[in-house]
Amino acid sequence: MAKKQKLATEPAGEIVVNGEPAKEKRESIWKDVFAGIVSNKASLVSGIFILLLIVIALVTKFVPSVLPYDPYAQNLSESLLGPSAQHWFGTDMQGRDIFSRVLVGTQITLTVGLAAVAISLTVGVLLGSIAGYKGGKADTVIMRMTDIFLALPSLVLAMTIASLMEPNMTNTMIAVTLSWWPWYTRLVYSMATGYSKEYFIKNAELVGASRAHILFKELLPNCLSPVLTKMALDVGWVILLGASLSFIGLGEQPPTPSFGTMISEGSTYMPDYWWMTAFPALAIVFVILGFNFLGDGIRDMLDRGKQ
Repeated sequence: MAKKQKLATEPAGEIVVNGEPAKEKRESIWKDVFAGIVSNKASLVSGIFILLLIVIALVTKFVPSVLPYDPYAQNLSESLLGPSAQHWFGTDMQGRDIFSRVLVGTQITLTVGLAAVAISLTVGVLLGSIAGYKGGKADTVIMRMTDIFLALPSLVLAMTIASLMEPNMTNTMIAVTLSWWPWYTRLVYSMATGYSKEYFIKNAELVGASRAHILFKELLPNCLSPVLTKMALDVGWVILLGASLSFIGLGEQPPTPSFGTMISEGSTYMPDYWWMTAFPALAIVFVILGFNFLGDGIRDMLDRGKQ
């Protein structure tokens, strides 16, 4: 009598027949990402720069004494001083040191950017995978709701939501998150609908794997590469979106030194006191470029891994 084949599944879609792998186990995606960052000079520099920003944000948050000046202290006798050895980025109209305020603004910028992207990713990936795998009414409800949110530009939607709430950092994150999650839902949905017809998903269903196992052990690991790339690239755009809300008065309010607020305050003093606007604007540019270069490196490495 022929021996009955034992069919099982491994995480990330690997099939096992009679206890033997049907194909070689793929390298960890995290190793691929790390290797890609290290091998790409621009991505490596960007990664180091972002880590440095995170360290600065944490240190200035929990050890504010390291700041050269109190970012909130007013000194009208030193108002509107240009960049110098004493005040590297100059001072604003109330005599506050702009360099110290930019360092503190880094906390707010990274908090809004990273938190909003993390929440958007979690919500979007979960909804997209459920809609793509389960189909039926879940597909219809989730994707029609997604289409409604995607029908409006992200900035317009975020402005509308933020205008209904008190302007502060928490509500800025909520407004940005509500305008950003549909992009992850649409991305994961398009991949999940294709993967749900693949052999490793069908085999998992045949051996009685639960839906939770199929979603989190089989489906989502295969969607991880493009999601990671999009996440790295999105942080910069989300930071810009949050700064835009602060610029028009719908984000963090003075005297809190967010980049958007500082640029808005300094714009009324242009061009004579250019440093009030230039240095916060340059800070935003460098942060966005850092995340974009990092995302490009991750994307290039993962694309090479597929070849």
